[in-house]
Amino acid sequence: MNIYNEYIQEVEGRKHQGLHPKPIDSDELLSAIIEQIKDNQHEHRAESLKLFIYNTLPGTTSAAGVKAQFLKEIILEQEAVAEITPTYAFELLSHMKGGPSIAVLLDLALGANQAIATQAAEVLKTQVFLYEADTDRLKDAFHSGNPIAREIVESYAKAEFFTKLPEVPEEIKIVTFIAGEGDISTDLLSPGNQAHSRSDRELHGKCMITPEAQQQIQDLQMQHPDRSVMLIAEKGTMGVGSSRMSGVNNVALWTGKQASPYVPFVNIAPIVGGTNGISPIFLTTVDVTGGIGIDLKNWVKKVDAVGNVLRNEKNEPILEEVYSVATGTELTINTKTKKLYQGERELIDISKALTPQKMEFIKAGGSYAIVFGKKIQTFAAQLLDIETPLVFAPSKEVSVDGQGLTAVEKIFNKNAVGVTPGKILHAGSDVRVQVNIVGSQDTTGLMTAQELEAMAATVISPVVDGAYQSGCHTASVWDKKAQANIPKLMKFMNGFGLITARDPKDQYHAMTDVIHKVLNDITIDEWAIIIGGDSHTRMSKGVAFGADSGTVALALATGEASMPIPESVKVTFKGSMQEHMDFRDVVHATQSQMLQQFGGENVFQGRIIEVHIGTLLADQAFTFTDWTAEMKAKASICISQDDTLIESLEIAKSRIQIMIEKGMDNKNQVLQGLINKADKRIAEIKSGAIPALTPDENAKYYAEVVIDLDVINEPMIADPDVTNKDVSKRYTHDTIRDLSYYEGAKKVDLGFVGSCMVHKGDLKIVAQMLKNLEAQQGKVAFNAPLVVAAPTYNIIDELESEGDWEILQRYSGFEFSDLMPKNTARTEYENIMYLERPGCNLCMGNQEKAAKGDTVMATSTRLFQGRVVEDSERKKGESLLASTPVVVLSSILGRIPTIEEYKVAVEGINLTKFTPLEKQLVG
Repeated sequence: MNIYNEYIQEVEGRKHQGLHPKPIDSDELLSAIIEQIKDNQHEHRAESLKLFIYNTLPGTTSAAGVKAQFLKEIILEQEAVAEITPTYAFELLSHMKGGPSIAVLLDLALGANQAIATQAAEVLKTQVFLYEADTDRLKDAFHSGNPIAREIVESYAKAEFFTKLPEVPEEIKIVTFIAGEGDISTDLLSPGNQAHSRSDRELHGKCMITPEAQQQIQDLQMQHPDRSVMLIAEKGTMGVGSSRMSGVNNVALWTGKQASPYVPFVNIAPIVGGTNGISPIFLTTVDVTGGIGIDLKNWVKKVDAVGNVLRNEKNEPILEEVYSVATGTELTINTKTKKLYQGERELIDISKALTPQKMEFIKAGGSYAIVFGKKIQTFAAQLLDIETPLVFAPSKEVSVDGQGLTAVEKIFNKNAVGVTPGKILHAGSDVRVQVNIVGSQDTTGLMTAQELEAMAATVISPVVDGAYQSGCHTASVWDKKAQANIPKLMKFMNGFGLITARDPKDQYHAMTDVIHKVLNDITIDEWAIIIGGDSHTRMSKGVAFGADSGTVALALATGEASMPIPESVKVTFKGSMQEHMDFRDVVHATQSQMLQQFGGENVFQGRIIEVHIGTLLADQAFTFTDWTAEMKAKASICISQDDTLIESLEIAKSRIQIMIEKGMDNKNQVLQGLINKADKRIAEIKSGAIPALTPDENAKYYAEVVIDLDVINEPMIADPDVTNKDVSKRYTHDTIRDLSYYEGAKKVDLGFVGSCMVHKGDLKIVAQMLKNLEAQQGKVAFNAPLVVAAPTYNIIDELESEGDWEILQRYSGFEFSDLMPKNTARTEYENIMYLERPGCNLCMGNQEKAAKGDTVMATSTRLFQGRVVEDSERKKGESLLASTPVVVLSSILGRIPTIEEYKVAVEGINLTKFTPLEKQLVG
């Protein structure tokens, strides 16, 4: 059977799923299709033409190279296809977004045929995805006096690729669709258990919300053909949780518009809203697709005559509806007045959703086009030796005389690109910054690879210090989906220049380490900016931003990211931890005490949490920064004292060295370069030349939060509160309860110690508790299964050398084997301890899962509906989040322990401790 017939068989199979043919990215398949097009009598010629024109992926896919070359032959009249004239061939090239298509257009524009050159030049003037190889050709032709080259360069300098685009309509008509009440997780839009299909956009689109909701959206579109459907989180925030380009892709697929008639299932311009706005990472992703994200503020806190907030019996603010956004409500966005209207009635100001920069993204169909457009305009202006004409909205530069800098403001000032020389920037500035470390994870990595191909990138930017492609989200089960996707992904990323978790040639052992743990180790400068394809990209060194797969691709390709400098909230501590408390309890208490101090307002949302945590090493401090994603913070930053930072950097060096010894370094010796940079940074700190990063004493904060350690006297549990009468209060991370609330009576069906929230110390606590309980009780028996997954292999190696792994092995009933990885997900659990492969495991929810309806006690970060555990017909599944000792004891007892049982179980155990600084660190 030839490759075309194999493809047609797949097409027939997809028809039964209600799917169109899968987009083509293979040069071999497209070459076969072209041969059938050339044969005017071929029985499949008509279908082959459709596939060639409408179903071939653009950019740098191997198929794009074949398509561009055939179109070139048609333009040069070396081939004749009645249905594709030379003019139409140029039209098709114009939609191919760089890579081989740019090379072909440059061949034609700089060729001898003047008429063809002129046509090619007109198309090139609309293109922005050019790289050094392309601009070097233009530069050489320009210097040699080629008039077409000069014409193209002059057009680029004027940014005609942008100025000649249609203006954004003054009015955008919308109709509302309530996707859910309360915070809407991206799991609703792109479920983790469907992660394997994310790169197949049409197939993945089938999993958004429910089939019934998809039908309702289609019905609204039929009823309101002149309006766009706006997806809304009523009484909540839209897009909390993982960043997930796939979530925005799905929203765009169902509610947006097609980016190009010749590129299937790539839609843009989604419109989303939330009573409490849009999650920061999700909003960035909306910008990538040229969409609009609106903070609706349609429910507000009710106040009395003198302005005091009225509260209910639970001391929660009472909300009242200012205006309705019930499904089917017709609204209008006015991009000129920057207001939201219902008919003639003005509802709210939405200028934050329609800043000059965001209006450019909307006009250009996404932020990538603007980023690349600015670069190509700068190149052209420099070549012409002129000042770059002011076309794009200038970067917003906010500078306040006499005001010091927060830690994140210092980092942004150090890494800013293209700003006014010598100008000090404060929060609110909107700037381009150089990115130092980039991370891609495996369930979004295939999409990142697609984005890199679409923007015609072939090699990592030389300004990036290091980049890592993980295998953690698919680590639990080496099933057919993983076997099909992961080697392909690793081969692409390895070739692109990343350090990869699995060598495509199997020359080193497959690693499945959790992405943010590895990024935490390879970040060797607290002044670094890190971009990672996971919402928990929150480092304890530097400032890290979780990002969508597209922003990750952009950072890999350009070494840059564009974003505003966020405001900061300062978090300090007073008092002392009690002996029986774990640092995870301090993390939960921070969220709880913050909400109490600010009357229920989450001052962390969308801001940087600057946590003064100078006495904890990077591994332990990561527990705090990791959780800040659930606090809805934009990012977090640790203020560490000099000796603590040096020790953390030494640990990072040792772990990077192990990666080198395992054969993971590449030809550019990126890992060795990181060790060298760490040595340099350590020398700077020791000498006093550049001490550890601290804020200025006169820095300005949005708010300051002081956490009282003295009042934390019981373990604290984040509860999804699945039976709360107010639906909007369910599945948030804001319900933090003391252990005693449960009175030792709540049944636990499964315990999970693992994912990114644990470190080596947590695994040592598990071993110590088991020994402790055996000494107290004579034996250890589990009344509920306990799943333990170390975040990295390095941690297991360290535990083995220190004797703790042998203890865990002795008490376990199952231990993972890399020689015989599981090829099916576990669906039933015995009452034993499972030592699982390093990786995300239950926290991701795409492979391993608890039984439906279970109550799970976990150390992880996810308590969203359906993530770790799905509902059953008998009861709702629930995932409660707590410290390692609480989880272990709950598994042994089969229920949440009493405070008395807990204290006995942890007696004498070295829990993770924290001592606040006596004096705040300021620069």
